[in-house]
Amino acid sequence: MQTVKTLQMLRTTLGQLRSAAGHGRARIALVPTMGALHEGHLTLVRRAREAADHVVASIFVNPRQFGPNEDLDAYPRQLAEDAAMLEAEGVAVLWAPTPEAMYPAGFATNISVAGVSDGLCGAARPGHFDGVATVVCKLFNQVQPDMAFFGEKDFQQLAVIRTMARDLDLTHPHVDAIIGVPTMREADGLAMSSRNRYLTPEQRTAAAVLPEALAMAAQTIAAGDQPIWLAKSVVEDELQLAGFRLDYIAVVDAETLAPIEELAGRPARILVAARIGTTRLIDNMAIVPRD
Repeated sequence: MQTVKTLQMLRTTLGQLRSAAGHGRARIALVPTMGALHEGHLTLVRRAREAADHVVASIFVNPRQFGPNEDLDAYPRQLAEDAAMLEAEGVAVLWAPTPEAMYPAGFATNISVAGVSDGLCGAARPGHFDGVATVVCKLFNQVQPDMAFFGEKDFQQLAVIRTMARDLDLTHPHVDAIIGVPTMREADGLAMSSRNRYLTPEQRTAAAVLPEALAMAAQTIAAGDQPIWLAKSVVEDELQLAGFRLDYIAVVDAETLAPIEELAGRPARILVAARIGTTRLIDNMAIVPRD
């Protein structure tokens, strides 16, 4: 695996990979990350390896998606450990730019995706999805991958990226497919996240209530056993009993993220964000109506 930190070196390295393919232009898959890797990230890498000739993983702690009171300075940085994990998974190139390389002096462009970035985490973290869209657009232009892989745990982020790529015509010729990969979970169901390390043992035990309550709500809504408003209320009560402070719970159209009050034959999702102690956790699950 080659670790590159300048755009010039990245383009040279990718040019060599593409031209070395014996069957025509090699297919490149991109897995963007902010590091602090766990099994969820490695699952994205494995899916990417199955689909492409070479995998490029990026590690960049993007300052533009952190608010003034968020944990940019505290965000874990472990480049050597992350690089070892990526190399063991067969990643060809690790793109690890510095903030100065990604945002050079005079950088003045911001990408804002209306609609899907409104509400939910967009309301709780103003400017967050502008930072996500801007850095992902840059990564697409820098790497010019044939496909890119993102986890479904950050479901609103995935919707923002898909909308941005569609609206800015990034899907061709650069990215043929933006692929969402189902959330990887711990044995008790908690979604894997770098933020889980901030939980105390007691909080970690209580956090298992989050996916359990969410799964039950998704099932009862899908079966028509409870109206959406009541299922959300039950989740809120269970989370509060477990020590969470709810940021939001919403049932939305899975494409537009518009809130819905009843199922209408379109894919839907239930999404939640809640805090336990100082740690903010997010999760979501598909609602699949029974035939």
